[in-house]
Amino acid sequence: MQPDCKYIDKTKTYLITGAAGFIGYFLAKRLLECGCRVIGIDNMNNYYDVALKYTRLEELKKTDSSNGKFIFIKGDISDKEVINPVFSEYKPNIVVNLAAQAGVRYSIENPDAYIQSNTIGFLNILESCRHSYDAINSDYKGVEHLVYASSSSVYGANKKVPFSEEDFVDNPVSLYAATKKSNELMAYTYSHLYKIPATGLRFFTVYGPMGRPDMAYFSFSRKIMNGEPIKIFNHGDMYRDFTYIDDIVTGVERLLCNPPDDEEGVRHKIYNIGNNKPERLMHFIETLEMALSKATGKSVVAEKVYLPMQMGDVPRTYASTSRLERAIGFKPGTGIEDGLMRFANWFKEYYRY
Repeated sequence: MQPDCKYIDKTKTYLITGAAGFIGYFLAKRLLECGCRVIGIDNMNNYYDVALKYTRLEELKKTDSSNGKFIFIKGDISDKEVINPVFSEYKPNIVVNLAAQAGVRYSIENPDAYIQSNTIGFLNILESCRHSYDAINSDYKGVEHLVYASSSSVYGANKKVPFSEEDFVDNPVSLYAATKKSNELMAYTYSHLYKIPATGLRFFTVYGPMGRPDMAYFSFSRKIMNGEPIKIFNHGDMYRDFTYIDDIVTGVERLLCNPPDDEEGVRHKIYNIGNNKPERLMHFIETLEMALSKATGKSVVAEKVYLPMQMGDVPRTYASTSRLERAIGFKPGTGIEDGLMRFANWFKEYYRY
């Protein structure tokens, strides 16, 4: 089925960092299906199964097999020698920065990776956007919109719900959250100084087919199907605003060619993208068990080990999505029953359970 491309400007060149990642892959695929020129960058690191990243990359090449509009560059955004020539050669109109070291818990084990990718890497993107306006007597007018990934983790242990973009977010409980908050501050500053139109997206627990194996629903599925126990933290008293990947991509797609207006000299905006409906973790696990049972034709029940809260984790996420809805007329709404069923069907086929 052909996507609805009415919000996409096919004349633009789109640069997507983290193009072989979960969200990057689905966004690049949508743009390619709409006939857009997409420049993808990814360092293909081994934070999780690299084979899955190459599978996504191959799918992107198949999507573009007859158009020649997908260009992939294997490289790291923390390396200026990689990033600067990309902007010089391909002159992107829209930049979507999704490349980052992900994972709250891993940031406790390997903090260096987060500073390198999430802070230095994002600075390189901002600098390249800034210098895209330097050319004189050129048809290229520079970056028209920078869209970048933030995270619901910036809300920390916020007790006020739902989480609103106006909430105080200066108390991060993980280094990952701190780097994402720093991205928002850096983007605001560059927008103020150099007039870069920038939009930050606070993603809330994105899930779906071809997702990240380090995410709970994915690792739960592998352990359940392999007969291993799953660890349930805070004794199951946790809530997450799970957001299905198609909803995420639709929200991003509608924002790409809709840069923020000038407000007091700054063209910078932050949006939550979440389902506006937190699910109790235990209900989510029960729904996952049912989806795996239907997909595999077997009775699937997880062996559960209950544990205290992990360091750096939070008990609840809950997105207010009214600002996003006002801006683009869209509110995520895929329920976990439908979303997990689609994931389970893919999971069964991909891993041949």
